[in-house]
Amino acid sequence: MSFLDLTALTRSYGPVRALAGIDLAVEAGTRTAIVGPSGCGKTTLLRLIAGFEAPDSGRIVLDGQTMADGAAFVPAHKRGIGLVAQDGALFPHLSIADNIGFGMARGEAGRAERVAELAYIVGLDKAILKRRPHELSGGQQQRVALARAMACKPRLMLLDEPFSALDTGLRSSMRKAVAELLENAGITTILVTHDQAEALSFADQVAVMREGAFSQVGTPRDLYLRPKNRMVAEFLGDAIVIPARIAGGFAQCSLGRIAVDSADRRDVARIMLRPEQVLLKRTSSEGMSGTPDMLFAEVTEMEFAGAVCTVAVRLLNNPDPPDAAAIGSTPLILKKPGIEAPAVGEVVRVSVTGTAHVLE
Repeated sequence: MSFLDLTALTRSYGPVRALAGIDLAVEAGTRTAIVGPSGCGKTTLLRLIAGFEAPDSGRIVLDGQTMADGAAFVPAHKRGIGLVAQDGALFPHLSIADNIGFGMARGEAGRAERVAELAYIVGLDKAILKRRPHELSGGQQQRVALARAMACKPRLMLLDEPFSALDTGLRSSMRKAVAELLENAGITTILVTHDQAEALSFADQVAVMREGAFSQVGTPRDLYLRPKNRMVAEFLGDAIVIPARIAGGFAQCSLGRIAVDSADRRDVARIMLRPEQVLLKRTSSEGMSGTPDMLFAEVTEMEFAGAVCTVAVRLLNNPDPPDAAAIGSTPLILKKPGIEAPAVGEVVRVSVTGTAHVLE
């Protein structure tokens, strides 16, 4: 049995079915990210785990103890679960010290020392403990919320999009700091987010959610490189999906002959490449007189964005695409380092590295 087991969870609000049978196993000390579009049921699932709501059916077992199963239901305050909400949900009338120590008894021995220790652990200066929440930055408020959740020594930490209100630089550093903090404390964590990069970089396990159910659950690397279907592929990042014929471990498609991760023979299939697998090398119109199997393209658009730029290229010599829907006349959209990005109008040689994934 895992540290947290969710079995066949369902939850409806009138005619709207928020959860349609959720199964998930979370191992002790790990980090799991639940990612999906707005309205797919992520926050509802978190509320059921926390104990704020009861499922219509299904079972929740935490560390061997049944939290919810039919008539059996353990209320939130008895579950030993910490929660950090999107906005921090700090008490505006309390000092930072009182916010952090809110779940601790007033007369508890060493309370002040414990509050100061928690502030230090989350990277807050002791001097701010006398301030009020409105006197802190967004990042500092999120650290206070995390310290408050940790004050109760939770068995499980739930993070409901806690970094979404932060600017890009702070968001990245805060995410890394929180991940290290929770790992060092040995706290099992579930993060709910709609940010794909956040889920992939934060978690040991990622669950992609859609319309109240999980489309796929696995490690970040497996889901990114071997998504189950096109929805998962495109939700977790930019994807190039191409029709192809497959035989002998290779696909014949509009990008040429590419190795694939399937030995099955399929006359009609779709393969997926991540944009970083498509390489561009500057050449010229004269340089297109190379070997017949070389593939060339023209840069039609280039959007400069500093370190990473978006480049659109139109293929110039398709090697026998398998059907009329092939991408020959549709630009390929790629992400390239800004310092190497070719200019509009340039001719480039196109090649593919690595293995393409065959979608179901």
